[in-house]
Amino acid sequence: MVLRDIVLPSAKIAPRLTKLTNTNIRKRAQVQAQIHLSSSCSDFFITTSISVTVVACSLLVTLQMAIAVFQGFACRSQVSFHIPLINRVHKARQNCSVAAIESLAESVSVHNEDNQFSTARIVKVGRGNDESKPHEWKKLCSKELGVKTSRITKPAKFVLNVLRKKGYEVYLVGGCVRDLILNRTPKDFDILTSAELKEVMRAFPHCEIVGRRFPICHVHVDDAIVEVSSFSTTGRRSKFSLRKPKGCNESDFIRWRNCVQRDFTINGLMFDPFARIVYDYIGGMEDIQKAKTRIAYSEAYQVRCIAPANISFVEDCARILRGVRIAARLRFQFSRETSHFVKELSDSLLRLDKGRIHMEMNYMLAYGSAEASLRLLWKFGLLEILLPIQASYLISHGFRRRDKRSNMLLSLFGSLDKLVAPDRPCHCCLWVGILAFHEALVEEGRDSLVIGAFSIAVHGGGSLSEAVDIAMKISPPETRFHEVIISPTTYLYSKHELMDEVVRLAASVKAALRRLTDDHFVSQALIKYPQAPQSHLVFISWALSLKVSSIFDCVKRGKTRRTFLPKQGNEIDYQSLASGRLDEVRAIFGGAISSIPPPFIISYKE
Repeated sequence: MVLRDIVLPSAKIAPRLTKLTNTNIRKRAQVQAQIHLSSSCSDFFITTSISVTVVACSLLVTLQMAIAVFQGFACRSQVSFHIPLINRVHKARQNCSVAAIESLAESVSVHNEDNQFSTARIVKVGRGNDESKPHEWKKLCSKELGVKTSRITKPAKFVLNVLRKKGYEVYLVGGCVRDLILNRTPKDFDILTSAELKEVMRAFPHCEIVGRRFPICHVHVDDAIVEVSSFSTTGRRSKFSLRKPKGCNESDFIRWRNCVQRDFTINGLMFDPFARIVYDYIGGMEDIQKAKTRIAYSEAYQVRCIAPANISFVEDCARILRGVRIAARLRFQFSRETSHFVKELSDSLLRLDKGRIHMEMNYMLAYGSAEASLRLLWKFGLLEILLPIQASYLISHGFRRRDKRSNMLLSLFGSLDKLVAPDRPCHCCLWVGILAFHEALVEEGRDSLVIGAFSIAVHGGGSLSEAVDIAMKISPPETRFHEVIISPTTYLYSKHELMDEVVRLAASVKAALRRLTDDHFVSQALIKYPQAPQSHLVFISWALSLKVSSIFDCVKRGKTRRTFLPKQGNEIDYQSLASGRLDEVRAIFGGAISSIPPPFIISYKE
């Protein structure tokens, strides 16, 4: 049984005896005797080890002796007591080894103050299967790293300037710092400040506090939302208290405490845009530099957890999806430990809120890395949980976990990746529509001429008759996806027959869309494969399915309504695409679904 050391200062147990009268000489003698008994305690503390296995009689005697000694300590004036720091006690989780517990090594390496860093401390954060080496605390010049503040959006700059002028410390944190160093355009900017959230609320007229577990501020600037968190709230996220290392100043400690509570090393950087300093307390720059140089050896550039992966993913299982998204977007690999627990803890995703799953899936499939994300989801066994219907398709066609081949599903999303910019958003109805289109073709194969006419009709958003005329003038080449598409065209369609087939395909896509929102249908997707994890997860809402269905309302006979107008110009309007404006969504969808080679591919330029 584990013993717990309890250190108790006598000043808080017994009051000092300031006056002793002649009538209590006997009590004074008792006190002096007690002092004599405690003379071996030179630091005026007593440490009592209490074990739950001792018998009640011995425990009572021990406590009585302790109280007597404390009373003896209280008789001495001019004695000051200092409560020592009590080391934190880790809550051991099931299946967590002792080696996975966080540790802090307090060995100091002092650098020249002329450099950007004056006190470098070696910190070990989680020695799991990766056997992480200690990392030095670093302060780096952002100009030398190639960070361009011009990439910071106007709304983020506005929030930074307002808080800075009010005297608060402000930093950019998380993935935006990583992307700035990698010379990428961040999808959003997260700000960390020394101000309390209530003070942030007072600084901006359009601001609200969201989140219960991890509250943050949403600052509305024009049409953008900037997330602002506070040191005071992020410091309470950890379940364990973090001791301040010796020789560490308060500012470094506060920044370090925030960084070690983040998910991955490459997301644990902090950037002061006014001082032009990047703070690295957990070795994130090491992984990023390897990615920039693309060192050609195994595990050169990795997504690794700051804390042990098993503890990190249990604490927040959404980090699994976030890790997949980052690895797919940056073409990084998972570290060995992280990879292991992504597979082991995949079932925990079922505990996530459906809205959170939808948000993470949108980040994966709507930002130019959809094909890579699907490959990683399949590789680590997550696709069966998140998208069972698509997982069933891959299994039925013998697609292996590390298969480098392509198929219709991956090709459709690969085509979408080529059309949209990697750092600009598109509406979720676009990739949901592609999922429905793919399911419709799996349900019933179609002639390549029908698919070509359908893609032109959706892209134009106008007359079906004109789309069919264009398709019939072009001889579509043979497609490479023989499992679902009849190719090449072997039947000579009349115009009316081809129009009927295109309309029937549109109806089939709408029906497939309804199946994607059907709990029972989704739960039966993998019933033929008992070894696969059975999932009935449906995160596509009915309201979203209606929005997606409206994409195909233009594919019908007769005159189209005036609202079905074709897109003007070839350049993508990302603001309209992000808001889900139908003409913009239809234009991108029409190009993405055409996995048939040119001339059916519709080209775009940013």
